[in-house]
Amino acid sequence: MIIVLKPNATKKQIDHIVKKMEKLGLKPWLSEGVERSIVGVIGKEDVIRTLPLEGFPGVEKVIPILKPYKRASLDFKKTPTKVSAGGGVVIGGKEIIVMAGPCSVENQKILLETAKVVKKSGAKILRGGAFKPRTSPYSFQGLGEVGLKYLAEARERTGLRVVTEIMDVRTLEMVTKYTDIIQIGARNMQNFDLLKEVGKVRTPVLLKRGIASTIKELLMSAEYILAGGNKDVILCERGIRTFETFTRNTLDLNAVPALKSLTHLPVVVDPSHGTGRWGLVSVMAGAAIAAGADGLMIEVHPNPEEAFSDGDQSLLPAKFDTMMKSLRKIAKAVGRTL
Repeated sequence: MIIVLKPNATKKQIDHIVKKMEKLGLKPWLSEGVERSIVGVIGKEDVIRTLPLEGFPGVEKVIPILKPYKRASLDFKKTPTKVSAGGGVVIGGKEIIVMAGPCSVENQKILLETAKVVKKSGAKILRGGAFKPRTSPYSFQGLGEVGLKYLAEARERTGLRVVTEIMDVRTLEMVTKYTDIIQIGARNMQNFDLLKEVGKVRTPVLLKRGIASTIKELLMSAEYILAGGNKDVILCERGIRTFETFTRNTLDLNAVPALKSLTHLPVVVDPSHGTGRWGLVSVMAGAAIAAGADGLMIEVHPNPEEAFSDGDQSLLPAKFDTMMKSLRKIAKAVGRTL
């Protein structure tokens, strides 16, 4: 339920409403706007329904939320959420933010080399996996904390922010120590224990859509994080599994405008995993911007032939630079910047 406050509602009146909700075992969430504020209330419907909320001082009206993903819903928050990654980098604003780098953190030299070239081309965030979820237990699993240290060093030397994937609750403290955005990968989208734990921290979370998950299921997973108190959630469309075998996944660009009609959370697109083919990445990145994406996640590697993982979908630095120049034109055409 949403309590819409009057424009002249006082701090005392708002505090009274919030404390009353908490006393009844409900969870209030104050969202302060420029002209007016709202209080979202989560809890038992039978308790909420019996409250004479419209009689409270400072209350203008009360609106029920019917969607199960209450905090993620546009009903709960009408204005788009902007997520800060630090260093002046904001996802969800007019500027389209590009996250780029190798799939895996392989060694210090390659990571730093890649960080420098993607920054020069216009990327604002360095991506790279220190922990890698692989189909085979014999494949490269990542460098762990050593890889995280390499990412932190690259940030210090280039000014890029850092996003990396977490796979295990036990490494949460370690990952948050080194990164600016925590990535929840597709295979962990419904790892509810992990979602609950990242909801307790105040590091932004990039939540990837599961390989066979619906849009509603993605939003319900985001709800777990939001319910824990972490308001900085970024959704990521990275392709879903269909009967098509030409591409690694089917990049569902319908999801971008669909999510925009349902949630206030920013949406980014990963055309690298969405296609699995480097030759398709640039085209689909442009289509993602045209569809309304707030950001892109692109895999870049100086020598894809030797990449420890995902070489087939990684762009060479020169290809990445060419793509960025093309994307700026598309961004301008839709009233955005890049």
